[in-house]
Amino acid sequence: MMSRFEKLQHRLQEGLQPIECYLQDDSAAHAGHAGAASGGSHYSVKIICQQFEGLNRISRHRLVYDAVGDMMHTEVHALAITALAPSEIPT
Repeated sequence: MMSRFEKLQHRLQEGLQPIECYLQDDSAAHAGHAGAASGGSHYSVKIICQQFEGLNRISRHRLVYDAVGDMMHTEVHALAITALAPSEIPT
């Protein structure tokens, strides 16, 4: 059985096929917060994906939320998203 972190990472990979995806569990920084009561529910992600090319920030975030699906309503309390297109990465 996958951990919550692994499940979230899997959904991002499967749903978006990113070039790069850096997922971090920030839950320890939110200890005592009501939303952290179930544990492991605050994450941040930096994701670079071809699908983001030409999209605004809101549209990119919608794609991320679509990939994560129902986890945002049950297992993830907060997800900080940095979503970039490949053309935005300095070479």
